[in-house]
Amino acid sequence: MIDLSGDCARCFGLCCVALPFTASADFARDKPAGTPCPNLRDDHRCGIHAKLRVEGFTGCTVYDCFGAGQKVSQVTFGGRDWRTGPREDARRMFDVFPVVRQLHELLWYLTEALTLPAARPVHADLRRLLERTDALTRGTAEELAALDVPAHRQEVNVLLLRTSELVRAGFGAANRKKNRRGADLMGARLKGADLRGATLRGAYLIAADLTGADLRGADLIGADLRDADLTDADLTDAFFLTQPQLNAARGSAGTRLPDSVTRPGHWTA
Repeated sequence: MIDLSGDCARCFGLCCVALPFTASADFARDKPAGTPCPNLRDDHRCGIHAKLRVEGFTGCTVYDCFGAGQKVSQVTFGGRDWRTGPREDARRMFDVFPVVRQLHELLWYLTEALTLPAARPVHADLRRLLERTDALTRGTAEELAALDVPAHRQEVNVLLLRTSELVRAGFGAANRKKNRRGADLMGARLKGADLRGATLRGAYLIAADLTGADLRGADLIGADLRDADLTDADLTDAFFLTQPQLNAARGSAGTRLPDSVTRPGHWTA
């Protein structure tokens, strides 16, 4: 079983150090890559975890490493802490973490694709690519740093696209033709819209009104749902929807979700 859930207790706070962020609506201040966030404590835990949104660090609440943090900390570097190890180890750890995070995200999509009955014709290919991707995540720091991630992502994407076609085929020809791939739908008024079986891959749905929209069987890979209103929307059987996407949106107790994600706590706070 591949561990694709972040476990901060087994990580050395890598997302709080390796990644940069810029002062914005998501982050209260600038921080360059490789520099520890001032809120990171010596025990690698966040000092303001319980009040991140209040303190202006919403971006931290929607981030998910898909288990890459503990993989790099415990497997790639064998439990060596960047604080106490050689400086060169720390630099390599920070360089490798984003690579493994991308690979783990691909593992998440491949794993979900294997749960979709309609994608059975490509299950064997999906399984082979999942095993190969998992093997890549277990490479040395040098091997990971030299990996051509975009090329591997493209190879995975070919299968994910085929998976999408097979799944959406079950929603009828009219719905399959709803192609909103990469569409600019920022602030769009889509209340009650019928988006069953639509492809919304990479669509910009920032602050879109999707209240009561029917998104059953929609492909949501890479869709930007920041501040999108999913109140009472139906996302049953929507696929390639990740927890970070959902955490960035707004919703309600009436929002219906696929089993692959959980209802964000701030929706009912």
